[in-house]
Amino acid sequence: MEKCGNNCNTKATGISKKKTKTLKPGKKYCCALGLWMRRQGQGCGGYLHLGYSCGHVFLTCCEEDEAQSQLPLKGQEKLTPTVLPNRGIFECHKCISAWGSYRCSCFQGYVLQQDGHSCSPDIDECLTHKCLPHQRCVNTEGSFTCRAQITCPPGYHLKSSGCQDIDECAMRKDRCGKDFLCENTPGSFKCTPKQKCLSGFTQDAHGNCVDINECSSLAEPCSSGFACINTVGSFSCQQRVVVCNRGYHTSPDGASCVDVDECQMGSHGCEGGQICHNLPGSYRCDCQTGYQFDALRKVCTDVNECWSYPGRLCAQTCENTLGSYLCSCTAGFTLASDQKNCEDINECDQKPCSQECVNMHGSYQCYCRQGYYLKEDGRTCEDIDECSQSIGKLCAFQCVNVVGSYHCACPPHGYVMSANGHTCTDVDECKLGTHNCSFEKSCFNLQGGFRCLSFDCPHNYKKTSSTHCERISCPPNSFDCQNSPLRITYYTLSFQSNILTPAQIFRMGPSPVYPGDHVTISITSGNEENYFSARKLSSFTGAVYIQRKVREPKDFLIEVEMKLLRRGTVSSFLARLYVFFTPSSM
Repeated sequence: MEKCGNNCNTKATGISKKKTKTLKPGKKYCCALGLWMRRQGQGCGGYLHLGYSCGHVFLTCCEEDEAQSQLPLKGQEKLTPTVLPNRGIFECHKCISAWGSYRCSCFQGYVLQQDGHSCSPDIDECLTHKCLPHQRCVNTEGSFTCRAQITCPPGYHLKSSGCQDIDECAMRKDRCGKDFLCENTPGSFKCTPKQKCLSGFTQDAHGNCVDINECSSLAEPCSSGFACINTVGSFSCQQRVVVCNRGYHTSPDGASCVDVDECQMGSHGCEGGQICHNLPGSYRCDCQTGYQFDALRKVCTDVNECWSYPGRLCAQTCENTLGSYLCSCTAGFTLASDQKNCEDINECDQKPCSQECVNMHGSYQCYCRQGYYLKEDGRTCEDIDECSQSIGKLCAFQCVNVVGSYHCACPPHGYVMSANGHTCTDVDECKLGTHNCSFEKSCFNLQGGFRCLSFDCPHNYKKTSSTHCERISCPPNSFDCQNSPLRITYYTLSFQSNILTPAQIFRMGPSPVYPGDHVTISITSGNEENYFSARKLSSFTGAVYIQRKVREPKDFLIEVEMKLLRRGTVSSFLARLYVFFTPSSM
């Protein structure tokens, strides 16, 4: 008995039988109706008016080919009605018997599933779905995909796997003519002459054999040091003969000339501390930095940079050393980080004075507060019993006696009482912005007040900093201009009145200083009352002193001129000193 699934029950008896259908009760009528419609020639479209399950059985029986029922049982299809499955998948449409087994097949428009029994409709989604304009729809089993449209370049055509080369030679055998062979290339083709030339020759466009110039067609026909010579059908290599000039020698391969390094080989003539520098075809002898060549003695000698180079190497003192130089500063100054300029030392930071210290350019001055006097060492202040003695006061400004005690008072303007209740603190009007100086003037604070100062440069001078004026070059034959100071510098100094005299308040000297320098210093204006004097301290330094007491607050503007004799030339420099004396009672 042949096995044909659960829907087949025909026995193999060796006698041909009609196909039999195993139908569930209620569906035999649907099959009989389909067979009747076929015999009547009415077609099978009536299944559309029946329910899905009955209509499917109706269509199966109506479309049955009765002629097949006369075939032998072997290989004969046994039609079985399908039942309504879930989700649009149907069971085996056609059961085909085979010896010892069976297989299922599906009607047109359906696809057999992987289980070998179920059938599902074969839907072409591309009929209803639209991809993007630059894409094309490709139907797949049970789905679809959108692929990019591919435009193939000339010489290629589109296949399912992409663009493929067109074999022009296969499409047309006589494309190149009878004397040439067609050879397909990617995207095109080429024609090759059938005639073959000997080695060293090639065919031209007319098929003629012409000589190949290997010297120009080959990248390196000959090795280094050999020249290529073309011959008919071949070429030859001949060794080059290289002649080198003095200072060069032939390279190891004999093909070129290379420089001789006299410095490395020791064949140079540099002596006396000179340094050899190789040059193409020659060499050069140089002295080390800070030395110059003495052509007479043929040695390198030290350069005195302090005299040889123009300009200011050092701000104050220049000292020559072997191969270099050193800068130094005079007392009261220290060498800056650039090892050339000098910066004023603020001696007051070291607290050399027992009470008050005022830093000056290159020096300092100690002062005592009210109620103290400066001792002979110039730094120590000795206390005074002010209220009980006539030589001083207990308070900085005014001592007011009260029963059992006293209190101190300050002037009504320019001071405020300090926290200690004895001294008066100056009000810095410049810092607080309470001054009335114009925009063109600078505010300078004083004890108990302030001053508005002008640091303008005279005619024929230009301002190089806030307090420096440099002379502009003089016109020819202008002796007044040439005799005027090279530089004008402003300084501001403030002291209390009644300080001990004589007292040095300012120093002046050239910068830098050279051996043989001589200076003279004098007060040219502002000393009509003879409060100040100028003295020469050394050949290159002068100072300004207060030679008699200034007993009341007073302002001075004095001009101090320094004339410098250097190498037979006299130059002048002018310092304008604003000197202010404030009340000593503070």
